Amino acid sequence: MTAIPASMQKLIEEVKTHFADQPKLGNMFENCFVNTYETTLKPHEDGKTFVITGDIPAMWLRDSAAQVRPYLILAEEDEHFAKLIEGVVRKQFEYIVHDPYANAFNETGNGKGHQGDVTDMTDWIWERKYEIDSLCFPVQLAYLLWKSTGSTAHFDNDFKTGVEKIINLFRVEQYHESKSPYRFVRHEGRHNDTLSRDGKGSLVKEGIGMTWSGFRPSDDACTYGYLVPSNMFAVVILRYLEEIATTVLNDSTLAEDARVLANEIDNSIQAHAVIPYEGYESVYAYEVDGFGQFNFMDDANVPSLLAAPYLGYCNADDKTYQNTRQFLLSHGNPTYYEGSVAKGIGSPHTPPQYIWHISLAMQGLTSTSTEERNDLLETFQRTDGDTNLMHEGFNVNDPAQFTRPWFSWANSMFSEFLLSCMGKEVKK
Repeated sequence: MTAIPASMQKLIEEVKTHFADQPKLGNMFENCFVNTYETTLKPHEDGKTFVITGDIPAMWLRDSAAQVRPYLILAEEDEHFAKLIEGVVRKQFEYIVHDPYANAFNETGNGKGHQGDVTDMTDWIWERKYEIDSLCFPVQLAYLLWKSTGSTAHFDNDFKTGVEKIINLFRVEQYHESKSPYRFVRHEGRHNDTLSRDGKGSLVKEGIGMTWSGFRPSDDACTYGYLVPSNMFAVVILRYLEEIATTVLNDSTLAEDARVLANEIDNSIQAHAVIPYEGYESVYAYEVDGFGQFNFMDDANVPSLLAAPYLGYCNADDKTYQNTRQFLLSHGNPTYYEGSVAKGIGSPHTPPQYIWHISLAMQGLTSTSTEERNDLLETFQRTDGDTNLMHEGFNVNDPAQFTRPWFSWANSMFSEFLLSCMGKEVKK
């Protein structure tokens, strides 16, 4: 077992003291907060850090960033955690430079993973489902590491090459139909593990400003290719890049490219994805195609519409966001479920009547209501399946029925929510 650093142990004791009247919360936090550190982080001799997602031995760009995000609070004072997270960022950008269309990678060029998929695989790639958020999360982590520690060491050549590839890819995918080289077909598995039209995905209208995504952060195929919460996230990280390019890299070209693209995508979201719906003056659609078709729902995975303030796209009191939130936390949202034990948002990725601990944590992190946050703390205590750990989805009537007993992202999201209840948040 890995020795627990003193800074981590100190924070655990602070949480237990704060929630002394709810000792189970303290025990759950200790298990979840330590779990990622003990079981998923693999520092390499080159200073980079490989991160497995939990019960799958590959490194997802998205999950790995979210898994270590709460440790940024420790990194503010502890050089060990600062270096560990810097290693994650360096590893992520090594992978992005290798192939910005891939979402998950092997620790070595061992040829493991979905090598039978019809796409441009290499031995380093575990899976090559193109998801906008897979490129956003590493930029976000790099930015937050800078804000938490003041360090700029990770803004190296791989970082600069990687972000140039990201901006170029986002530009290409504004014109997916005519310019994109990306195709993806999987012959086995579920229907939403593959893209239609020989791997091109459903038809979208080109040139409307938003950038196309093949898959959602759940790794399920998009119904319509303009995935709104992921485009929101792209706006945020492009503005981060503008700040990094201006303040750290002294690269006016990169700063301008990021600024212009962020504005194009943002204007497109407001023009094409803010829609009157079910009595609301305006709500955000989850997906659109540019031709007038919309998908009104949310998915438990982040980025989600529910997560828009958490991502930094809007304020929690924004009127359109509040309308959207009210809709998402109602039966109008096809992924919202209520049962005898819990209520919340699930995902088409898991069975009906299953909601996710990630979405419950996000509901808490974006709530402006103390009562709602306290209710969610009670829900977490009822729904761990007596494991003191978080899971992917669980049955709203029987939390002992759950998917993924070892899911590091969910553990980290719960930890971050609990810390936020104490006023401890990641610096932005």
